[in-house]
Amino acid sequence: MLDLLRLQILKEFRDQGTIAATAQALGYTPSAISQQLATLEREAGTPLLDRTARSAELTDSGRLLAEHAEQILAMVEAAESVLAAQTDVALGRVTVTAFPTAAVAFAPRLAESLRRHEGMQLVLRQTMQSTGSRQVATGEVDIALVDDWSGRAPDSSAGTLRHVHLLHDPMVLAVPEDHRLADPERPVELHRLLDEAWIAAPQGEPSRFGTDRLLADVGGAPAAAWEFEGLGTILSLVSRGIGIAAVPALALNGGTTGLAFRRLPEDAPSRDVYAVVRATSVQRPAIDVTMRAIETAAADVRRSLGAALEKAPVT
Repeated sequence: MLDLLRLQILKEFRDQGTIAATAQALGYTPSAISQQLATLEREAGTPLLDRTARSAELTDSGRLLAEHAEQILAMVEAAESVLAAQTDVALGRVTVTAFPTAAVAFAPRLAESLRRHEGMQLVLRQTMQSTGSRQVATGEVDIALVDDWSGRAPDSSAGTLRHVHLLHDPMVLAVPEDHRLADPERPVELHRLLDEAWIAAPQGEPSRFGTDRLLADVGGAPAAAWEFEGLGTILSLVSRGIGIAAVPALALNGGTTGLAFRRLPEDAPSRDVYAVVRATSVQRPAIDVTMRAIETAAADVRRSLGAALEKAPVT
């Protein structure tokens, strides 16, 4: 019996072309990908990869199975959708994963919207890692709320995933409420802030990319920097006067006690938030209802963010 997850990995290897790229796309280590593909070869009873010391490529059998894998995975998803459509939406169970600030912003709104469907179960998980799309692709979760700092809209015209844009989330400057820049009349000259103590996410975190790019645009790294995981923790430290930070505006949803915010120029780094769902699963009533609830919640979050940003003085 061929394992569906390993078929998904084989298809991804075909699309990515290398073990390393496949591992990065799916959120696994290269050795784990190699082991899963070796196991699939034993299940298939034929070599699927032609390996050398430096590379690997699909054999004819591997290419054939990868083509069938794409069809098999789509058919399994379609069959699940058809079966789910025969049941009441209230019987559906939907698993959503989200990065922390999105989870905080969307969870109460989704709970309020979905609770009228008696018996429907929503499971919302937080993750610090950028693995949401991979988890949707492999079927570990149904929907993922993901952030993207590239400024380029994902191409959903082909493939198994559909991306629904939810909101644009600009970065803002967070300072303690007694900081000189809490005064809206004071101009904010970012290049003069390099002497301040900055608090940022660790290297590799998406929001750290935004902070690094912002500071690089005005002259480089600050004289002093602290690294802490989690925007909630960072804002807590800012409110205690430990330093200043540049954070996505969505972080304001967690509370702003002891803090003041200043808007950054329009060309400052920003992110976009998407809901990612398998194209073949949107026919499931529970998925359809949840996606509509997410889009309604996103509209409410956008209004909330807009009101908060209106109160934040421009730099």
